[in-house]
Amino acid sequence: MEKKETMILGTEPSDIRTAAAMIRDGGLVAFPTETVYGLGADGMNGEAAAKIYEAKGRPSDNPMIVHISSKSDLTKLTESVTPDMATLMEAFWPGPLTMVVPALPDVPRVTTGGLSTVAVRMPNHPVALALIEASGVPIAAPSANASGRPSPTTGMHVLDDLNGRIDAVIMGEPCRIGIESTVVDMTQDPPMILRPGKLTAEDLSRKLGKKVTLDPALLVRPDIHRIGDSLMETDTEFHPKSPGMKYKHYAPKAEMIIFEGEAEKVRLAIAEAKLERAERGEKVGIILYDDSRPEEAAHDFFAQLRAFDKSGVDVIFAAALKEDGVGFAVMNRMFKSAGYHTIQV
Repeated sequence: MEKKETMILGTEPSDIRTAAAMIRDGGLVAFPTETVYGLGADGMNGEAAAKIYEAKGRPSDNPMIVHISSKSDLTKLTESVTPDMATLMEAFWPGPLTMVVPALPDVPRVTTGGLSTVAVRMPNHPVALALIEASGVPIAAPSANASGRPSPTTGMHVLDDLNGRIDAVIMGEPCRIGIESTVVDMTQDPPMILRPGKLTAEDLSRKLGKKVTLDPALLVRPDIHRIGDSLMETDTEFHPKSPGMKYKHYAPKAEMIIFEGEAEKVRLAIAEAKLERAERGEKVGIILYDDSRPEEAAHDFFAQLRAFDKSGVDVIFAAALKEDGVGFAVMNRMFKSAGYHTIQV
């Protein structure tokens, strides 16, 4: 695509107005949310939304999340608000929850990834809310990274990937949560989580008074095979209903291997593997998180992958977290980052 000058904006009202005008004019603006940075365009303008796919190198069947600044704006995107949707909106909006709902006919199918459903959320971030309100349109915004790369949690991460490919970046504080929102499919009963995040199935179940299920795909590792140096899905006909469902995602530049097993044995195995690789002249990065602090792991994970990219490591060894609560969401990203390359200790 043609290179352009990417404007660096702050968070002052004048900067927000400038960014909002770009959105209204069909441009692309990256902006901070509480989860990760989003790459925004007018979600009701198909031509503008299509630019997101081009800038990111994103597959066009990968749906985007549409961001709104008011709960009442949901009716601009879907015909009716069910009692379950209303309950979750009241409990978790603004916040890191995305609901997949039936799309009105005038929501461009380029925004929905060709689906008859649309993913919607109301972010809990003053800059994001101000931008959406000032633009006057729902903003389609996947993560503001090159497709397949670790999601950006700072404005500099965005520039590393997309400088010269988008119109502007609003440079705010580093994102508070650090992983993308929980995505729940509200077109079925009971609702089903398609992508895990900070809000868990238990959190949603408590509010709804019914058991929210997990997409079975989240509980199995996909059937994959190698073609040269690349990992490929066996099921090439898979069309995701939510962002982040493709198996290879969030990947660093380096090879990445996850070690699973009892904590002390994993640490020893990683130390041995590091020594072996170092003797071969390779630079090794190590990821070790405390199982009791999964929120910290969520906050740091993508930033750590990008730091390893900057430092030029050859291989990353990561210790698996317990797959419960927020740890389940972190491991979802970790497995995808590694292309499900694991070693059982």
